[in-house]
Amino acid sequence: MKISSEQEMLQFGEKFGKNIVDSDLENTFRDISRPTGSELARSPVTTGATKRVEKGVSKSPARNMVIELIGDVGAGKTTFVRGLAQGLGIKEPITSPSFTISKSYAIPSGGTLTHYDFYRLSDPGLMLDDLQESINNDKIVIVEWADSVANILPENRIIIRINYNDDGSREIIL
Repeated sequence: MKISSEQEMLQFGEKFGKNIVDSDLENTFRDISRPTGSELARSPVTTGATKRVEKGVSKSPARNMVIELIGDVGAGKTTFVRGLAQGLGIKEPITSPSFTISKSYAIPSGGTLTHYDFYRLSDPGLMLDDLQESINNDKIVIVEWADSVANILPENRIIIRINYNDDGSREIIL
C-alpha cells in the first residue's frame, strides 16, 4: 500500500482505529487496504500479509491487541498512531514517546492505548515489566523499535512496516 502524504497516513491510521472501535477486526485489514487517497493500492505482498494477519486477528479479542511498528526515524510511525487515536475517539494530542519511553491514552469506549518507543534503550530494564503489564491489561499496545523486547511480544501481534520510497512516499506492509 502506498501512502503519498501525511494526510493519507493519518487517514490510514484513523480507518484502522475506527475498525477496532467497531469490533470489525476481521475487516480491518481488508478495509484499510482500499484506496483512501491518491495512489493507495494493494500489492501482492500486502494482500498475502493481510490474509495472514486477518487470520491471527480474528482469533484474538479486541482487548490486548499488540501492534509493532517498524520503520526508520521519520517514517510516519507517530503520524499513524495519531490517526489511529483519532479513529478510537481519543481527543488529546498524540506525541512521540521517544524521550518518555511510553505514553498512555484513555480510549473513550473503554480501555487504554499505550504507545512505547524503545529506540533509546538497548536494555529495557524495568520497562520490560511495564510493557508486559500493558500487554496483559491495556486494550491496545503499540511498540516501536521492539528489538530489545521482542521476546515478550505475542506471536499474534500485528506488524506494520513503513518503508520510504525514492519519491518521498511511504509503503505500508502488513
